Amino acid sequence: MSDLVQVFLLSLLAMFNPTLLAAVTLMLLLENPRRLMLGYLLGAYATSISVGLVIVFALSDSSAASASKNSLSPSADIVVGLLLLLIAFVLGTDRDRPLRERKARRKQAKLEANGGEGKEALPLRLLGRGSPRVAFVVGLLLSFPGLAYLTGLSHINKLDAAAVPTALLVIAFCLIQQLLLEIPLVSYFLAPEETADRVRRFRAWLSRNGRQAAIIGAAVLGSLVIIRGIVGLV
Repeated sequence: MSDLVQVFLLSLLAMFNPTLLAAVTLMLLLENPRRLMLGYLLGAYATSISVGLVIVFALSDSSAASASKNSLSPSADIVVGLLLLLIAFVLGTDRDRPLRERKARRKQAKLEANGGEGKEALPLRLLGRGSPRVAFVVGLLLSFPGLAYLTGLSHINKLDAAAVPTALLVIAFCLIQQLLLEIPLVSYFLAPEETADRVRRFRAWLSRNGRQAAIIGAAVLGSLVIIRGIVGLV
């Protein structure tokens, strides 16, 4: 599997961000959702694109990265692939149940301590103020690189493209990563009421099927990465 294909798959994986989904749903239920989502999106772009460009060009200029590209990359692919398969195995066999139960007990204890009322995370509470400027800041803070994002940047670096195509790939990755926000934003201009209902239904579907989707995604991506590593070693 080529690095370009892996960049695309990793951008889709980075797109499924529970925090982003919660933020989009909350913004759609507030006044002026279009202004809030636009502010959040601009903040997310500012962080993800600028940080991505800095990282990928720093990798391109790194002699260590250049020297290890051929020798360490296949081994690293196999290790990452095995970790993804391990995640799929743990989720598929329900071996993470004790961890989930401890998390549920801690959540219940917090609810009881607060008199039965849940407390949203600070960024989501800030979004509840309904200010596009606050939404911009929240977008900045919640869009720092994650694992899928950083892995995608490393594969963009391995393509050895010129500066302009590399920058365009980073921007494209960031655009795909924010599809959960971009699609509702565009849709809201066309059909505001239907969009809010669709987002709520998608969130409900994700709560029912998100675990199975994560298992399949981790297993497929892990297998492909391992195959790529083995081919690279051969």
